Amino acid sequence: MTYFMCLQCGVQFTESELPPEHCPICEDERQYVRWEGQAWTTFDDLARTHILVVRDDTGVLAFGIEPRFAIGQRALLAETPDGNVLWDCVSLISDEAVAEIKRRGGLQAIAISHCHYYSAMIEWSEAFGGIPIHIHVDDRQWVMRPHPSVAFWEGETLPLNPSLTLIRCGGHFAGGQVLHWKREGASAILSGDILQVVPTRRHLSFMYSYPNQIPLNARSVQRIAAAVEPFDYDNIYGAWWGSNVIGGAREAMRISVDRYLAAIA
Repeated sequence: MTYFMCLQCGVQFTESELPPEHCPICEDERQYVRWEGQAWTTFDDLARTHILVVRDDTGVLAFGIEPRFAIGQRALLAETPDGNVLWDCVSLISDEAVAEIKRRGGLQAIAISHCHYYSAMIEWSEAFGGIPIHIHVDDRQWVMRPHPSVAFWEGETLPLNPSLTLIRCGGHFAGGQVLHWKREGASAILSGDILQVVPTRRHLSFMYSYPNQIPLNARSVQRIAAAVEPFDYDNIYGAWWGSNVIGGAREAMRISVDRYLAAIA
């Protein structure tokens, strides 16, 4: 029995003797099945050809896979005096990464923006004793490896500790969430691609499907803007290395919403 992992999205599936016939995440209209057809790998096979890199990304410890694998996102460590949270996830874990996180105080929990980044979330949870993985209940159907550590929550906000709050934005996925990080010096939103940092790194955009270029409607974008409006933040950390808005992010969000709505009007 093996925990197979989709080669296209990097999400690990529940244990089975043979690879699954389908990946519902990739068959959904927000993603796609690779041109060569559905294919699978395993955690051990991936570790033979790729490595987990651990390095600073504009003042935040980050974890990514090289060479690029699946969607190519990187995870972030939100460090606070009240406990640390891993934001988003990747398909590999290493002893070195675990040791570095433990050196910084360990992990209280994991929180993931949406299903495209669920990856090897259970492996990460178990490496820290089965810590909870906070996912909004509206995205329950996309959990391909059910596990007791997956903690579904309801509502619009969920405080994880005095410094960290999950905010349900919806948009890209019904349960799409971002993490507000009250941080001394410069508070931040960790956004995945629920708020997509664009190459200028001074603006954001919003899509229902990024690879298939399906935009969000005005009401969904307005809802996202309303969800984050009550929070103060200076920076936004996106889904990929260096995709961050550093300084003035709250104003960048306002301007970006206005120009997006004007573009689709």
